[in-house]
Amino acid sequence: MRLSGRGVRCVRGGRDVFSDLDFEASAGEALAIIGANGSGKTSLLRMIAGLLAIAEGSIGLEGGEAELTLPEQAHYLGHRDALKPALSVIENLAFWRDFLGGEPSDSRESLSAVGLDHAVDLPAAYLSAGQRRRLSIARLLTVRRPVWLLDEPTNALDVAGQSMFARLMGDHLKGGGLIVAATHAPLGIAARELRIGSVS
Repeated sequence: MRLSGRGVRCVRGGRDVFSDLDFEASAGEALAIIGANGSGKTSLLRMIAGLLAIAEGSIGLEGGEAELTLPEQAHYLGHRDALKPALSVIENLAFWRDFLGGEPSDSRESLSAVGLDHAVDLPAAYLSAGQRRRLSIARLLTVRRPVWLLDEPTNALDVAGQSMFARLMGDHLKGGGLIVAATHAPLGIAARELRIGSVS
């Protein structure tokens, strides 16, 4: 499996953010997108996820499920945690499992893996910032998808949380998945770097 982009151009608000960008990542690899604020790191992730139109160029996935699109084979973990505060921790995972479809793993096992097994019935509104991040990470485990698109994934995580997530990312790569992460901080795993910058 290989994710690649060729000649990718990003335009936001009538302004070129970046252009002629080439990248690739294969199964078992992590690609860290590095750049200053406003350089287009999040925009690139959103283009891969199918949430933002590509102005020029192409992005594709080879060797995945032929009948599924790239967005259907990817998890996008944004820098904001997509949680419903009125739902409990376990209900949030059930929502995402039903929304995303596919073959879900056991939600309680996912919560245990991120250290939230003690809070399954707690409303998400009562979680700390670090706990909300852990719940968002549990979504990656609840419905298995080979491509993880991570935007500042270690935000709000303490040292123990960062170590836990590094271990989960390593397991994902060992299982044949791939990771593309926009980050200012070390991921805790081996990753090739893709540096992008504004063309203005």
